[in-house]
Order: sequence, then structure tokens, then C-alpha cells
Amino acid sequence: MSLKVALHQESTIFQELASEWDELLHRSVDDTIFLTIEWQSVWWKSYNAGELLIFTCRDAEDRLVGIAPWFIHDIEGERVVRTIGCVDVTDYVDVIVDKAFLQPVLACFASVLNDNSGKFDRINLCNIPEASPTLAIFPDLLRSCGFDVELVLQEVCPVISLPTSWEGYLESLDKKQRHEIRRKLRRAESETELTIEALTDADSASAMIDTFLYLMSSSQPAKAEFLQDASNVRFFRAIIQTVAERGWLRMTFLKVSGEPVAAYCDFVYRGKVLVYNSGLVLDKYAHLSTGIVLLAHNIRWAIESGYHLFDFLRGNEAYKYRMGGQDTRVFKLMAQKSN
Repeated sequence: MSLKVALHQESTIFQELASEWDELLHRSVDDTIFLTIEWQSVWWKSYNAGELLIFTCRDAEDRLVGIAPWFIHDIEGERVVRTIGCVDVTDYVDVIVDKAFLQPVLACFASVLNDNSGKFDRINLCNIPEASPTLAIFPDLLRSCGFDVELVLQEVCPVISLPTSWEGYLESLDKKQRHEIRRKLRRAESETELTIEALTDADSASAMIDTFLYLMSSSQPAKAEFLQDASNVRFFRAIIQTVAERGWLRMTFLKVSGEPVAAYCDFVYRGKVLVYNSGLVLDKYAHLSTGIVLLAHNIRWAIESGYHLFDFLRGNEAYKYRMGGQDTRVFKLMAQKSN
């Protein structure tokens, strides 16, 4: 099979591939919002984290069949190949390959890494989903090019495979948790001044972004520290705007007497609901379990809207399992030239 590989190191590549990138993503094994050109280009513009090392692969008819969206990150003098998006704000990343070209495209990417090995010291590709063909195929291809390769379990991503009804979902939980959700919803519904607002358009989301960031910062010290970094805030504002413009955003607020006290920022993409981030006033109205009430509302909405997967994304927080989450995993692929 004749394939043509090109290296791109200028950020103009995002504009140049605008008409082809997401079309290829739809032909790939793992079509995720985090690999869209919108997400990747916003991340790069927000962080500009190093030297671009994007490889594209085209077939004999010049059709785009592969993208390796990588960059070289200088970490204390060590040059490390990473995937655009790694690691904190992007949950799933990978190479983007047409399903019909998996083996030859991955072989090309292994070969060009070998050819360009003088540009970097090691490879560290994060957050590759466990079902990705990259994990099954790429390590041996890299080894054949003289790399030592190691796959490391990085994190878990609990997900709920949604049934067709809310009652069916509740019945899938253990008896104690089912009772707790029903009890918390009844208590919340007894508060006549409790309301839930869902925002999906860019103007509404933009108007409430400061409120969301406040709730996010209030919910955990780690989130407050994350938002002290101006780059993180810049990325978060930009990605919310961009995702909303594409129709992929669902930001929900739970309000008590008109005051927002809990919020979720979810993405709705290709039949899945992705729980990207959340915020909560910890002490006020704690007796109402506002975070769980809003989450239960969002799960019910997803079921009644016909979505098939509710993905909590990375992290093994206990509440995800109480709500029915089952682990999937993401791995890190590490490689460097054999001595």
C-alpha cells in the first residue's frame, strides 16, 4: 500500500486540515470530542506547549487516512513526544486513523518516529483508551524500529451504559443507593424554590461562565489551585465557547431561591454524554445533596433523550460508582530508543 507521510510543525496546519480532520475522525475507531480539530486547536492555542510534531498520512489518491497530533515538550532539558491535549484537561487522546488503514498507517507513524528520533529523547503518549488499536498494534511496530516500549495503566474512567428508562436505571443500582437517590430527590422536590437550568448555546454559556468557574473553584482545593493558572482559565473559557458553538455543550445549574449552588459542564457528542467538570457550594444547602440531585437529573435527562453512554471520564471518585459507574481504563505508552 502506497502511503505518503508529511511532517507539519507550524500551527497553520489546523486551518489547512479544517475540511478533512473531523471527517477522518468520523472514520476512525474512537471518535471522541477530545480529538476533534476544534478541541486540539483550542488546546494548542491556549497552551502552546512546545514544538509541533504533527504527522499526516495520505493514500495514493491523496485522501487523508491518518493524523498523529503530537508535539515535543521540553521537560527540564529532556525532549518528550506527547499528544496534543496531554494531560490534565483532555481525557482521551490517540492517533487518528481510518479504520481501513490501521496497520499501514501505524507502521508509517512508527517509521517516521524512528526517522525523526534525533528530535526527541523519549515518547510519552497519555490517556489512550483501552479499546484503542494503538495499544494492540503500535508497541510491536515501535519495537521493530528499535524502541523499548512500555504500556502503563494511567487512570480509570467509570461509565454507565444507559438503559431505556429511568426506572430501569434505578433498578440497576444496589438497593441502598437506589433508596438514597429516591430519598434525596424527594427532599429536593419538596423545596419549592429549587430549580434546574440547562444551557446549551454559546451566548447563555458565556454569560454564566464566571458563575460556573466560581462554583468549580468552591468545590475542591485542587480545582481552586487549577484555576489559579491563567492558561487553564483561558483554555476553559475558549473550549466552552467553541463546544457551545458546535452544539456539543450542556451546562446545567441547580438553583435554590434563584442562587446557583451546583453546576455540571457536560459534553454531548456522538451518542454519549461526557461529564467534563462540576462545581458546588460545599456547606450551603448541604442537606439537599445538591450535587447528587443535579447529577441524577442529568442522568435521567440523558436516558430520556436516548443517549446510550454516560461517561464520568477520568478519576475514581466514589460517587461515580455509587451512581452505577463501571470502570474503563486509559493507558500511557512510553518508548525510547534502545541503547
